[in-house]
Amino acid sequence: MTADPSRELVSSYFPGARSEGERRLRNEIDATLDHWFRWRSGRFEDSASNDAAPASGAPLHEGDRLGRRLLTLCDALTAETPTFSPRYIAHMKADLSLPGLLGWFAAMLHNPNNSSRDASRVGSVIETEAIAALAGMLGYDPAQAQGHFTSGGTVANFEAVWRARYRLDHWLALALHISETDGAPLDPFAAAHMGWNQFRHLQTLYGVPDDVLKSCSAAASNPGDVWRRISRASGRDYRGPIMLVPGNRHYSWSKSANVFGLGGEAIWSVALDKGGHLDLANFERQVERAQADGRPILMAVAVAGATETGAIDPLDRLYDRLDLWRAERGWRIWRHVDAAYGGFLRAMLDGPSEATLAPETAAALRAMGRSDSITIDPHKLGYVPYACGAFLTPDAEHYAVSAFDAPYLDRPELGDGKWSSTLEGSRSAAGAAATWLTAETLGFGADGLGALMATTVETRQAFEAAVREAVPEACFLPADSNIACFSLARAGEALSHSNVRTQAVFDHFQRSPHFAVSKTTLGADNAALIANLLSGHGGYNDRSEGDAGMLVIRCVFMNPYWSDSSVRHDLLPRFIEELRRALAGPDEAKAA
Repeated sequence: MTADPSRELVSSYFPGARSEGERRLRNEIDATLDHWFRWRSGRFEDSASNDAAPASGAPLHEGDRLGRRLLTLCDALTAETPTFSPRYIAHMKADLSLPGLLGWFAAMLHNPNNSSRDASRVGSVIETEAIAALAGMLGYDPAQAQGHFTSGGTVANFEAVWRARYRLDHWLALALHISETDGAPLDPFAAAHMGWNQFRHLQTLYGVPDDVLKSCSAAASNPGDVWRRISRASGRDYRGPIMLVPGNRHYSWSKSANVFGLGGEAIWSVALDKGGHLDLANFERQVERAQADGRPILMAVAVAGATETGAIDPLDRLYDRLDLWRAERGWRIWRHVDAAYGGFLRAMLDGPSEATLAPETAAALRAMGRSDSITIDPHKLGYVPYACGAFLTPDAEHYAVSAFDAPYLDRPELGDGKWSSTLEGSRSAAGAAATWLTAETLGFGADGLGALMATTVETRQAFEAAVREAVPEACFLPADSNIACFSLARAGEALSHSNVRTQAVFDHFQRSPHFAVSKTTLGADNAALIANLLSGHGGYNDRSEGDAGMLVIRCVFMNPYWSDSSVRHDLLPRFIEELRRALAGPDEAKAA
């Protein structure tokens, strides 16, 4: 070491203030890319030919610690899941697009922090433009829409809860103050859905200052004290708001109830119909129950692209019902669509690609622009690197949320920095840049990403048709998108028997190096769907009510390379052959 070891560390491990380490960084990146490309090209025996041995070619500076450990890392990563391959149809993960990869890489080199304009002069502008591009695709007015990028769909869903609570809390706090002032009974359900126009009218009429409003707020004051006051004013025990979330919900909704202190009981599950979608009749009954119990509805959630099945809830019919209640009863219930996976399918609308979708699916996607907030994950069907989610609202009023002070950021030059309106403080601009470059090149229209989305749906349809014809045991769930789910059952068979067979087939694929699939279990929320599937092959449910789940194989066809007809021609027969071998295994064991 030199007399000043820090200088040696800086010269060895940083690019240099004047790019002194340029050649070193270029060499290491080139060598790392060589290593990565050789791994990809040699991963499967039928991959593109490459004379070089897989995973060979070390970083050039293997004589020093960084080069050696980088090579160790590259070698270790050759055991990573090959999600770039069309053979990988297990989960919502596929290869990255070049715009996504290069946009992410370009921004990552500058490492901007989108907490404020001061910390990200260009990155924050790129974020605004990328949000506008997403908004246009999702049915919002790009000139009015607001939003920001998150680390993923979970945080984006949390952002929706935060804003819905901000709105509901304001309305209920004002009504509580008026009730305590006038002595009139408080109706928590009606008050919590009054709307901003009524709120502003009453606040002006009663001259309620912000500090008084804050003292009546469960979010800004003491929630236990405020809930006791609501109970006194309403003449009944107030048990807090609830969220109506369909049975195909993501696990993040249960997390949100915990994080925001609502409690698990506040998640009211809406049943699914026989197609695996939100059941509107059950939804209406849940709303009636909430009204009868004096429980405000913090938000009504629908799903566009369910994690398990890819199902898309009937947003159009759900929003028609909410619009009717708004007109007839004055209820303004926050409507959020969790489109983390399926949001990009909306790019298929208004072009030839739309014909690939069922009419009811297209109608549901078209209604997305009527939502109060939307979650979407560019790191899924946007083909950009992790971690990149996004949260959007139609305008600034819906985007409003509690304000927080940060003196070290409180400077005029920060402009409209988002640090005070996002749950995450520091946020990378890399995901926004990746999404921006994707929008500027591939495009989010029907002739761009929409055309690619159509090929993924068509691949799922071709897969389903081929497997149905070749494997009589395959019983497919109804499908809206590019996810295919099926059990392996025989005519008149009990559910427990088909579950054993399906598990054995999945275990075979787990051992196989040729294809990767996933599995999921349809639970009690999918009772109508399970009954519908069993009736299709004369099966019956022989399991106890608490253990009546149906196991299904899950295949996600989001990989862009399936769009090549030669890939389908090659791999679909291979998959069917593998499936037949998997089925023969349990049958031979049973015969023995």
